[in-house]
Amino acid sequence: MSPAILLSFLIGYFALLIIIAFATSKKSSDNSTFFLANRNSKWYLVAFGMIGTALSGVTFISVPGEVGAPAGNQFQYFQFVLGNAIGFIIIATVLLPLYYRMRLTSIYSYIEQRLGHVSYKTAAFIFLISRTIGSAFRLYLVVIVLQRFIFDAYHVPFWLTVLISLGLIWSYTFKGGLKTIIITDTLQTFFLVLSVFLTIYFICNSLDLSIPQAFETIKSSGYSKIFFYEDFLTNGFHVSKALLGGIFVTIAMTGLDQDLMQKNLSMKTIGEAQKNMFTFTGVFVILNIFFLSVGALLYVYASRNGIEIPLDHVTGKPRTDFLFPEIALNHLTTIPAIVFMLGLTAATFATTDSALTALTTSFCVDFLGMDKKENMNNKNAVKNRHLVHVGFSILMFLVIILFNAVNDESVVKGIFKVASYTYGPLLGLYTFGLFVKNRGVHDKLVPIVCLLSPLLCYFLNTYSITLLGGYVFSVELILVNGLITFVGLLLISKKTDQQTKF
Repeated sequence: MSPAILLSFLIGYFALLIIIAFATSKKSSDNSTFFLANRNSKWYLVAFGMIGTALSGVTFISVPGEVGAPAGNQFQYFQFVLGNAIGFIIIATVLLPLYYRMRLTSIYSYIEQRLGHVSYKTAAFIFLISRTIGSAFRLYLVVIVLQRFIFDAYHVPFWLTVLISLGLIWSYTFKGGLKTIIITDTLQTFFLVLSVFLTIYFICNSLDLSIPQAFETIKSSGYSKIFFYEDFLTNGFHVSKALLGGIFVTIAMTGLDQDLMQKNLSMKTIGEAQKNMFTFTGVFVILNIFFLSVGALLYVYASRNGIEIPLDHVTGKPRTDFLFPEIALNHLTTIPAIVFMLGLTAATFATTDSALTALTTSFCVDFLGMDKKENMNNKNAVKNRHLVHVGFSILMFLVIILFNAVNDESVVKGIFKVASYTYGPLLGLYTFGLFVKNRGVHDKLVPIVCLLSPLLCYFLNTYSITLLGGYVFSVELILVNGLITFVGLLLISKKTDQQTKF
């Protein structure tokens, strides 16, 4: 596949996004528009657009790649997806009514009213750190693919590829913010969904399979096992771990995350926001089935054509992440290659543009107080918001360059795991606030609890085989993290005569 064709496609793609951005922000580019789209978003657009935000470029290439991983993953990821679905329903029925009742711009304002000012700043800071690392990691993995298959051919250095990517994202989000992103993410999600279905079609065509034959092939391929009941202690794929992990990862990393919740808060009523979440959940589950099906077909194709899992240039080890791009860009025809790049680009930038907007919103509201009416839309506030937006773009650039400098996949994934650890304290903070009545906390001690909890979790995860009779943690570790935070908050709490309102 010619790098020139792929590069031309990318240029055209971003030109379209920039045109949309200027059209949507033409009439208004103030802070009310940037933060909450004037609370006038259409629920069906948000529901569809959130798919692109939830399914990052990492999901696009990693979920199919892991289907045939040596660890025997198969379709085990779908157990986690079912847990996600339960988590989304809990968010819609428990958290969204709270956020709407309080008319929040930043969801962390709840913590200030319930636990105190220091607790509030702690929660907002946790989000800023977690989302910056997480989004930088997702963009980093995809920029590697762009570098390998496009920019290396033009001898463009990695740092410049990153700078170009972030510069393009900044260019179509800096004025309209959330209002622009709801439209661009809807378009990008359409491209993402289209690319999944077209990829299945093209691979089936290459294998001379009809769609019914393809699903029979997947079923009998040895890649389609979904539920794992064996070896509860030592098996990280066990259904109970995956379901529990899926539920609480979703509550913490979606329901307590400014990024996805910001879109829900941009609608007029709680009823519209809930319709959005329920619709989004259904589409999310169905689309993941097709992602996993793409993975099984990729491995069937690779087996029939003698294609090995590509090796990492640095470590020399097989990288399942590279199988999808390897087949799409080097073994299929031009149109499937463009379809793959379309899906990868859409998934990646729908996630990153949303994250940059959420990070800017959180900092402006939680640390600069721009949600106050007198501060919302004056010229200085808008100017400061622009500076914050640029600042987070630069910060994400530096984090990605750091990932690349480390140049060790296991270390980089370890850094990303740190971000997932930090969401546990958010789970503990909100659980305490919602379910413990007539008790407050010693506000200044909350940051210590939120720091100790991930450290204890790391220790527990590292030595769980010895300490817990061979037990191996998986994604359910976030539940333990939240529980430790909750217990820590109980220990530093005190009775209060004030009735809890929230």
